[in-house]
Amino acid sequence: MRAVGYQESRPIDAPDALVDINLPKPVPTGRDILVQVHAVSVNPVDTKVRRRAKPAAGKWMVLGYDAAGVVTAVGPDVTLFKPGDAVFYAGDMTRQGTNAELHLVDERIVGHKPKSLDWAQAAALPLTAITAWEALFDRLDVRKPVPGSNDILIVGGAGGVASIAIQLARQLTDLRVTATASRPETRAWVQDLGAHQVIDHARPLSEQIEAPGFVFSTTNTDRHVQEIAKLIAPQGRFGLIDDPATLDIVPFKRKSVSVHWELMFTRPIFKTADMGAQGVLLNEVSRLVDAGTIRTTLGENFGPIDATNLKRAHAMIESGKARGKIVLEGFR
Repeated sequence: MRAVGYQESRPIDAPDALVDINLPKPVPTGRDILVQVHAVSVNPVDTKVRRRAKPAAGKWMVLGYDAAGVVTAVGPDVTLFKPGDAVFYAGDMTRQGTNAELHLVDERIVGHKPKSLDWAQAAALPLTAITAWEALFDRLDVRKPVPGSNDILIVGGAGGVASIAIQLARQLTDLRVTATASRPETRAWVQDLGAHQVIDHARPLSEQIEAPGFVFSTTNTDRHVQEIAKLIAPQGRFGLIDDPATLDIVPFKRKSVSVHWELMFTRPIFKTADMGAQGVLLNEVSRLVDAGTIRTTLGENFGPIDATNLKRAHAMIESGKARGKIVLEGFR
């Protein structure tokens, strides 16, 4: 089967940073389903793993987490899907990725693809939807009010996760949603997603907003953390998803602010007892999309799934200029 992988961790402009390869066809066992991949999207985690993780000597590492496709075969213990089902999912970072024609994934972290979306639109959703949902409702528990505040600040509003978080917070809660964006096109994107207010993360945040009960930081947390400590309401809740080199949370103590880190891969990595919650969550996202409550956050379709287009997508994400999700669709 065709796939895209690498054997050495390289800068994205290196010739062998990502290459087109052929690999054996996988065979499903246990609770795995085998999916014929029709579309994938690229996330910051793809670029981070490429830069940091080197496969064993002589082996290939295949990246990719988001996918939409069709089930072609199932393991003997599968109960939730059958061949022919259209699915979408965000995968497991401890296994080979979705940048391949055929991909194995545990059925418990898979959802039924929204019927109203095409393959590319569906592939844009799973990782960011799971991340945003878990961050808002499992970690920050936004349905439990912070005394004296009914506001949430989402930092990095035009990114993939924030683009879903804005919609979920606006559509499923009564919170007043403020998001950050610094360029005209990203400000317009965030407003179109439903943010009540947009502020500029290139300026001090504490000068632009006062005492939100919840702050969800999706990028550049190390740059903003001191401002967040200033502006967040007493007894507020602060969540983040990125990887700051250092994170000084001592300034939050005086306000009794709780700090919550979200990684959507935690459940599949540790095979947690509630691992199946991600499949349930994706089915709910699918229902919300088909009901018109939330929409895909596809920003650009970069064309077929191959090394050239994936390198272009990685470079765009590393530039920090991506808006919404970058998707690739089909194999040449």
